[in-house]
Amino acid sequence: MRIRWYGHASFHVASTIEGRSVFLDPFGKMDALIAGRGAQFDYPPIAGVAADLVLVTHEHMDHNGVEAIAGDPTVIRAVGGTLESPVGPVTAVVGDHDTVAGTQRGMNTIFAFHLEGLRLAHFGDYGQASLRTEQEAALGRVDLLFVPVGGGPTIDAEGAAELVRRLRPRFVVPMHYRSTAVNFLSPVDPFVARYDRVVRLSDAAFDTADLPQPSGDEPVVVVPAVPRA
Repeated sequence: MRIRWYGHASFHVASTIEGRSVFLDPFGKMDALIAGRGAQFDYPPIAGVAADLVLVTHEHMDHNGVEAIAGDPTVIRAVGGTLESPVGPVTAVVGDHDTVAGTQRGMNTIFAFHLEGLRLAHFGDYGQASLRTEQEAALGRVDLLFVPVGGGPTIDAEGAAELVRRLRPRFVVPMHYRSTAVNFLSPVDPFVARYDRVVRLSDAAFDTADLPQPSGDEPVVVVPAVPRA
């Protein structure tokens, strides 16, 4: 399985075996978000990528830019349920973008699906104080976890580590943090420092077959390189 990070919470997940791909939380034009705020968002625009399925965790412009994805993808946006899709059933778990039941920032969907025998879960802008028992049960076993770690509108390193402890994924990909392209949020390092098995990549893309295998309950944390134009 080939995974490419486009920055922020945006990932393209492609199976050469199954011939299907999923794009998660594409960002759109960010001018309106950063104008007049002194904010930096310098990830290259998403272009030249097609997908069979696009998943949108919530309707903020840094997560719902579906127009950037080529082809004629099925789009599932910010909804709950077990839904059919071109890659098979998608579990959409309704959650919150904040610690006060969504009353500040609205809802956030946690998506989980299978590709190449792995169960992937993407937590979008998850901001809850803790994962509810029924949410954890609905997600089930998770092999590869995309989790926000940068704080601010989402959980921080401590909150992300608690999710890892509860879900026990084999692989963890941190997202939504301060980088050379983004000058807000907290950096990835406080999260990564909690783990011994860390793979820092020189590229924004990687193949899951090339990753080292986890040891015991310790996951492999994968940190892709910051995307460049």
